Amino acid sequence: MKKAVYCIIALSLALTATVAKAERVALNTPSNTLVIDVTKDAEPKFVYYGKRILTEEKDLIPSPTTENWSSLEIYPAYGANHIQGETAFAMRHVDGNLSTSLVCREYSVGEVKEKAPNGAMRSGSLLAISLYDPLYPVTVTLSYLAYSDLDIIESWTEITNNEKKTVTLTQFMSSAMPIRRGNVWLSHVHGSWASEAQLTQQPLHNGLLRIKNKDGLRNATSDRQEVMFSLDGSPRENEGDVIGAALMYSGNYSVTIDTGEDEYHHFFAGINPDNSEYHLQKGETFATPHVAYTFSDEGLSGASRNYHRWARRYQMRHGNEERMILLNSWEGVYFDINQEGMDQMMRDIKSMGGELFVMDDGWFGDKYPRNVDNSSLGDWVVDTRKLPDGIEGLLRDARKNGVKFGIWIEPEMANTTSELYEKHPEWIIKAPGRKPVLGRGGTQVVLDLANPKVQDFVYGVVDNLLSKFPEIAYIKWDANAPVMNHGSQYLPMDRQSHLFIAYHEGLLKVCQRIRENYPDVVVQVCASGGGRANYGLLPYFDEFWVSDNTDALQRIYMQWTTSYFYPAIAMASHISAVPNHAVFRTTSLKYRCDVAMSGRLGMEIQPKNMSEEEKALCRQAISDYKTIRPVVQFGDLYRLHSPYSGDNLASLMYVSEDKAKAVFYWYKLECFKNEHFPKVKMRGLDPEKRYRIHELNRIDLTPLPFEGKVLSGRYLMDNGLDIPYTHDLEWSKKTDWASRVLYLVAE
Repeated sequence: MKKAVYCIIALSLALTATVAKAERVALNTPSNTLVIDVTKDAEPKFVYYGKRILTEEKDLIPSPTTENWSSLEIYPAYGANHIQGETAFAMRHVDGNLSTSLVCREYSVGEVKEKAPNGAMRSGSLLAISLYDPLYPVTVTLSYLAYSDLDIIESWTEITNNEKKTVTLTQFMSSAMPIRRGNVWLSHVHGSWASEAQLTQQPLHNGLLRIKNKDGLRNATSDRQEVMFSLDGSPRENEGDVIGAALMYSGNYSVTIDTGEDEYHHFFAGINPDNSEYHLQKGETFATPHVAYTFSDEGLSGASRNYHRWARRYQMRHGNEERMILLNSWEGVYFDINQEGMDQMMRDIKSMGGELFVMDDGWFGDKYPRNVDNSSLGDWVVDTRKLPDGIEGLLRDARKNGVKFGIWIEPEMANTTSELYEKHPEWIIKAPGRKPVLGRGGTQVVLDLANPKVQDFVYGVVDNLLSKFPEIAYIKWDANAPVMNHGSQYLPMDRQSHLFIAYHEGLLKVCQRIRENYPDVVVQVCASGGGRANYGLLPYFDEFWVSDNTDALQRIYMQWTTSYFYPAIAMASHISAVPNHAVFRTTSLKYRCDVAMSGRLGMEIQPKNMSEEEKALCRQAISDYKTIRPVVQFGDLYRLHSPYSGDNLASLMYVSEDKAKAVFYWYKLECFKNEHFPKVKMRGLDPEKRYRIHELNRIDLTPLPFEGKVLSGRYLMDNGLDIPYTHDLEWSKKTDWASRVLYLVAE
């Protein structure tokens, strides 16, 4: 793996002199401190990570206990005192020796000012610890970047082989972190297609807990690679000490928590080494993905706010720019694309206040037209039978209707029923000597991005569209298949284990080329729904599709948990038709609007099938969302009442940075007679400010009792508001769904 893929290149780095004696190094963010004990010719040790401490206190902190064989090495290597427990690093040396000892040669601390992966400038302090093996010329550099403006510390590792021949890396974690034992709980996310981002919270006990992905492409469909540790009891949203850890990788990963007989839980995160041993050539450096840590004493929501600020500034494209309100054609027409239909959908979304129309799957294919999901991927030419005026005609209609235009592609894939596959069967991922294993539609295959020719082709799909049609404002980039058979027709046989890593190295090269040449286009990453919600790819994308399941009720759960690590501006949330195409549930349109307005608002519906009354409600919702859009997309999130609490209630709110505006959401999840919900206390407001309250998307015949009233932030945070459990409607319009969106503006 080339160093440039993951390694930060410092633009300005002032190194301190090497220190030979035992010494503690403290890295500070605005509110956090990490302390590592660095002793020359010894393994560096963890000392402290938590709330920021005074400079002089780093040397006063008592050394963590070493009872019960406690091992506090910050990056333990296999074979030298680390055999029973999990390790961060293991390798096979040229002579076959499986043991490695990593001790400190030197370290440096300096100030960094450089470009973040999304192109923004960032600054901070960089600690680099150079480790060596006394018997073998192998160097491992541990790096820790502490942001100067945010409570985030990124950690990663670089491994350099200076032995005479190629060595083999069998374990190469990005980072390790000891977590002091006590009443520690883990929050993590699991799921499946159309049921992504389900929350699991559990106390940590003895044993090994492993969270992993081996899909090959879509590493967020099932378990996800981010975790939070609640250090002082069961997780609470707005109180308690929390450490968050987010691995920033797009491929197969492994997150492990090892709890044995000592005083610490041992956390490891990095690339999944299963069938991915890496043969490191002489003089080559392997750089791991980064892990982003944060600490908050304001509970899970506090840790989330740290990640959201970091994401908007440094880990996603255009994180400081408002997102357009769009209509996507998929659930409205599926593959039934035609010129007149696209024009009609553009006209309708404009009439409701929308700003962008996105044409989804089904627009391409010449010899093999794309009418269902079993053909044409790879043949990115317009199907002129459906679109006689081509993309030029679509852009003309977009201009006529006063909306921007976007388009769907799936450039990493092909179908065996395609002209591309007929020309280049050698471009697909396939085990040597075996027939390809086929995916979606019985014909889908994955192109091998380890191959530079395939990288050029995938880049060319985007380049051809945007160079010919620069008015295209938005791309939906999909990926609907895993790696189903392990093997590369490009890599040599002695490098077949590099496939999973080389694929994502190639993907990042393509993404970097696209952003170098097309920095302004908005690109959504989608992979069978939410399969690519990860910080490995988000620096090159603007948002992700949360799930193919657009059912409003289930989206409350999925978006709640996704918000643990990702901000609202990154989460595409659409109003769709009922019965919902994934779960066939019928929810009220008001409910669907209120849920979608808590993320990046869009629509996934055929407007011509809507009544005028429904269009009017959506028109009002879009208008209201434009008012609150800056608060939702750039504000601080406070999760107030969890849908996972089991009492049929969910509530959250966003507060602007200056605390002058806020948006409060309240959702009833199920309807029963004689229900009793608690008043939800608000958070994040200025207790001294007075806020005027206004309900958005109102459908009731009479206003809420507090409509237009002015109440102090202190009162709202101490007491909350009594929210009616039902809507005041005409008898014929009543449903069992109830939700509220309140807009608060300081006087």
